[in-house]
Amino acid sequence: MTALPPVLLVGCGRMGGAMLAGWREQGLSPSVAVDPAAEAVARVGPDLRVVADAGALDPGFAPAAVVLAVKPQNAADTLPLYRRFAGRAVFLSIIAGRTLAGMRALLGEAAHIVRAMPNTPAAVRQGMTVACPGPGVSPAERALCDRLLRAIGVVAWVEDEALLDPVTAVSGSGPAYVFLLAELLEQAAREQGIAPDLARLLARQTVAGSGALLAASQEDAAALRRGVTSPGGTTERALGVLMAEAAWPRLVRAAVEAATARSRELAG
Repeated sequence: MTALPPVLLVGCGRMGGAMLAGWREQGLSPSVAVDPAAEAVARVGPDLRVVADAGALDPGFAPAAVVLAVKPQNAADTLPLYRRFAGRAVFLSIIAGRTLAGMRALLGEAAHIVRAMPNTPAAVRQGMTVACPGPGVSPAERALCDRLLRAIGVVAWVEDEALLDPVTAVSGSGPAYVFLLAELLEQAAREQGIAPDLARLLARQTVAGSGALLAASQEDAAALRRGVTSPGGTTERALGVLMAEAAWPRLVRAAVEAATARSRELAG
């Protein structure tokens, strides 16, 4: 596999750092990260120079992609600093809540932008990312962004940017729902008299192992659920509580609807 072309990474925090680690595993041509945080210097290597601000960039540096991984509240001040790359590099944004039109207003009409929503399992290369190309993005630019995102997990593409709001609610926020399940299972186990260390092990390994089985299986989630559920057994009794209309079915729908609505508010 050929090395990835030079990248300009703007923001080297948790998600930016996860992406960088994935790119390095694939081979990364000499690139630059912009991040004022002192800990960002730890990422320096033969394939990466770290600078504190856009003014420190080498005028001759020509990245193939500018990856925008800054906090949403910093976008309005940060993005205009990179307008000079519009028309010369594709912009790949993982900034939550910033629309293609809003970013284009900050980067210039010549900017080719791909908007993407990854999630935190990217840190272990098990992320789920959905991406949407903006106006003018070429097949080659899309292919480059796809490769950059596949370095941290699975990638899907949509043409309708509005779908990124429910995507954010399901996969972007979804890891928190799964972690909450592990948290509640652990708590319930302790309440049933199981020692804290064992309760944590039971909850974490059950959630992690079930996720691995789901990923490895050709069956859908409903079929796997039925496979665990013996008639008249303990699982059936528990699911009778969880699957009551007023329980998980309604709560999960309401949670995703609430997160989708908030994503639209932030984008607006």
